[in-house]
Amino acid sequence: MRKIALILALSLLPAVAWSGLPDRMDVDTDPHDKNSLQRGAQLFANYCMACHEASLIRYNRIAQDLGIDEDLVEEYLIFKPETQVHETMTNAMTEADAEQWFGVPVPDLSLTARRHGPEYIYTFLNRYHVDEDAATGFDNTVISGTAMPHVLEVLQGRQHPVYEERNGEQVLVDFEIEEGTGTMSPSEYQAATRDLTNFLDYVAEPVKGERQRLGKWVILFFIIFTVLAYFLKKEFWKDVH
Repeated sequence: MRKIALILALSLLPAVAWSGLPDRMDVDTDPHDKNSLQRGAQLFANYCMACHEASLIRYNRIAQDLGIDEDLVEEYLIFKPETQVHETMTNAMTEADAEQWFGVPVPDLSLTARRHGPEYIYTFLNRYHVDEDAATGFDNTVISGTAMPHVLEVLQGRQHPVYEERNGEQVLVDFEIEEGTGTMSPSEYQAATRDLTNFLDYVAEPVKGERQRLGKWVILFFIIFTVLAYFLKKEFWKDVH
């Protein structure tokens, strides 16, 4: 059995060695980081909402949770004419327009983080790369042939894939930014996409921060209750034996 296990382990080594980039990039989301959430909300409103909606959350809920004055929300987050602060985050794009422009309906992003996880969103935002054969000039390693343009190109710049020949195959190992094409450095762009991912993770579950806060007190209550119940049980049963 040991020989079989060793053979199997050795057979997997080439797959590990030539795997290239990981499928998912790690990202640390924090529902209590209000500064990050505020920056993410601004990025979503400025770069995403022209096409994507977050129709399951209201602007005034965002204002309340993120500590933003409603007047500032109306000024900096609401661009759809006649939209009120108590309404949800929707845009003016119709399904017919979306299919005509992109060939597919544009998804609502309200529950994307719950469905795929924040790592999926963060990786997608960081894996756009130049592809002259693509209709938009960019492709993405997460969704090959994606119809979504690289809306954050102005921030990140033109990212080119770097390949190496490994075991007779071309393997994607890294990316490099074309000099002078983005307004942010790679670290700044990753911080910005982390903020945007953090906001979408919050949108998917607005009560997550409160749930985590209350969860600590609930666990503490059960610990104290268990101790009291144990000593109460001993008091009730001390004369039985």
